Amino acid sequence: MLKGWNGVSKPSEEEMQKRLAAVLEKLAVQQVQLKEKKLPVVVLVEGWGTSGKGSLIGQMIKDIDPRLFRVASMAEPTEEESRKPFLCRYFSKIPEAGQMVFLDSGWMSEVVKQRLYGKIDEETYIRRIESIRRFERQLTDNGYLVLKFFLHVSKKEQEKRIEKLLSHKDTKWRVSKNDQWQNAHYEKCLDVFEHFLRETNMPGAPWYIIDTKSRTWAKLQALETLTQGIGIAFENRALSVPLMQNVFPLVQMPLLSEVTLDESKSMGLEEYKSELKRLQQRLGELHNRLYRKKVPVIIAYEGWDAAGKGGNIKRLTAALDPRGYEVQPIASPQPYEKARHYLWRFWTRLPKTGHIAIFDRTWYGRVMVERLEGFCSTNDWMRAYNEINEFEKELYDWGAVIIKFWVQIDKDTQLERFTDRQNSPQKSWKITEEDWRNREKWDLYEAAVNEMFQKTSTEFAPWHILESVDKKYARIKAMKIVVDELERVLD
Repeated sequence: MLKGWNGVSKPSEEEMQKRLAAVLEKLAVQQVQLKEKKLPVVVLVEGWGTSGKGSLIGQMIKDIDPRLFRVASMAEPTEEESRKPFLCRYFSKIPEAGQMVFLDSGWMSEVVKQRLYGKIDEETYIRRIESIRRFERQLTDNGYLVLKFFLHVSKKEQEKRIEKLLSHKDTKWRVSKNDQWQNAHYEKCLDVFEHFLRETNMPGAPWYIIDTKSRTWAKLQALETLTQGIGIAFENRALSVPLMQNVFPLVQMPLLSEVTLDESKSMGLEEYKSELKRLQQRLGELHNRLYRKKVPVIIAYEGWDAAGKGGNIKRLTAALDPRGYEVQPIASPQPYEKARHYLWRFWTRLPKTGHIAIFDRTWYGRVMVERLEGFCSTNDWMRAYNEINEFEKELYDWGAVIIKFWVQIDKDTQLERFTDRQNSPQKSWKITEEDWRNREKWDLYEAAVNEMFQKTSTEFAPWHILESVDKKYARIKAMKIVVDELERVLD
């Protein structure tokens, strides 16, 4: 894409000014429409050192209402960011619907620099490329406009700019060691840039190469691309996104109707106390080792209302160092969460390496409650199975242990517990009208759960069913699974 690239011939100054006036007029109208149509826009500006990334962003935002955008300068990952999945800090920056975010460098700079300096091997580099392709596709599939600009300069032009900046004491600070290294190794950098651009040149998020010899010409190219992209995005918003075939190996799961909930799935009080003490002690030991080896753990709980998720989580956390875990209770999304990609609120709640995140309700709400209550379109929830598998694969590739529990009871047990809660002053806060309404849709939820099992129980993140008519049995089973999984990874 860069090799042999000549670009479009720069027009005359008179024509540039005429086109610039027209594009700014168009942008003024689109700003209002952007908010009305709730279109989120991500603008990534990459390029060679001294190519003018910051300057171009400044030129682009100059004529945009400041209430509609944010600018993020993505420097080297901090120590905190390095202890999260690679994509985490980029997912956290995506804008709300009707807003724009301009990224001064981003995932390309990070990956390419690591590749050039030998900080990641070929396997990791290929995996990062695949992660980026998924990330960009998920954004565009969920209604985001993703525009990617690469600012190109020749070796001679870059050298000239570096010398000019270094010649003045007030501007020499703008030249980094990396800029100078790039120029000294221009051909090597060109090869890596070329490969990255080609591999991430997606139909829904293509690369636009910008000629930066003239600031006015660079601004015009970027703004015309921006307004054209916004216009096309407005036209395409009503179109459904093609569904992707699952590519991840799956583990066969039983139907909920096939799960036995008889006396064999219960235990006596003395046995329960003895096992609980033993397992909690072992889990505490493993938690220390987990922290030392910096292994992240994600435990996800789903299940029927009143199935015993809270009590199960309570017994689990009782064995853990409170400094090394966090429970994430997931309720209905807040307005600022609903205005973003549905996985955003989970990406921003992930643990650091060596820590445990326990989710009480999860991203699977997309294919259960949001599906059945009509909070998203059919295309949205059908597409979500693959998106969720991709999300969990990112976590697995990061090194996380992923444990997913479905807490299972029968309809009669739920009614008994609902009635007990409603009639007990100490427990009445646990029961709501929504719980009763959900109960009326039991069969629909059961069908949705069965489909969820079928499509998302992957080899790297399988589902585990906890039979919870006897809560003691479910608690011990969960503890055993967690201990076994951690021993498998840590021993």
